[in-house]
Amino acid sequence: MWWFQQGLCFLPAALVIWTAASFVFAYITAVVLKHVDPLLPYISDTGTMAPERCVFGIMLDVSAFLGMATVYVRYKQVEALTGEEELKRVRLNRVGLLLGLLSSFGMCVVANFQKTTLFSMHLVGAVLTFGVGALYILVQTLLSLDMQPHVHSKNIYLVRLGVGLWTLGSIITMFVSSVIMYSSLPGVDVAHKLHWTPGETGYTAHIISTISEWSLAFSFISFFLTYIRDFQKITLRAEADLQSSHLYDSWSQSPHHKRDASETSPLLAGGT
Repeated sequence: MWWFQQGLCFLPAALVIWTAASFVFAYITAVVLKHVDPLLPYISDTGTMAPERCVFGIMLDVSAFLGMATVYVRYKQVEALTGEEELKRVRLNRVGLLLGLLSSFGMCVVANFQKTTLFSMHLVGAVLTFGVGALYILVQTLLSLDMQPHVHSKNIYLVRLGVGLWTLGSIITMFVSSVIMYSSLPGVDVAHKLHWTPGETGYTAHIISTISEWSLAFSFISFFLTYIRDFQKITLRAEADLQSSHLYDSWSQSPHHKRDASETSPLLAGGT
């Protein structure tokens, strides 16, 4: 059995690979078509103009779905490993689920509201994705701290803590450099500015800001790599509990009378 066939570990793996591919594909397309400069556009800039924005939007919507699925599986796993008397962990796990779903929804907003179309909504989506996403990483790191060494080793907690610090550093650097850039360009519509010339006002702050955004994006999706080994040890099953053995309006209309019908199967094909 290959590693990705164990449990549901393919979910976080697919999330990371697909999301990274959406960033890289949009970047290459935008650069080849000369819609952005090679060094270095915002991720959002690479998904602003057609045709790359169309594919970028679809791919990020898929990423959002994978993110929601991954967040939910993580929630169910922690729930199964937590006793009812451990109220702190139960509450923290529920908060983590809410934050994770909000962050994934934010990715949909970012994908479908381009910065040059409706900047305010795009900004809301970015805050949901990365701001709320950073809180999700914090909650999961705290859960990892609480669950070690009885559920998993200290190493996984340290790795998640390291990724969380990476994310925090990227957020701070991006925020500070963005403030400096916008303050140095009064009256300039930065949201629609897709091309920059080295040496112009605000260029250095712009480059630092874009590098920080790419760093933030990859730190965020890298966090889900830490779920792969955990997800090898979990599967979910779906149970169909029918309220009737037929689909007629009344029992007398059914030509065949069956006693009961129910079915239990893996939630995803290939599960056990």
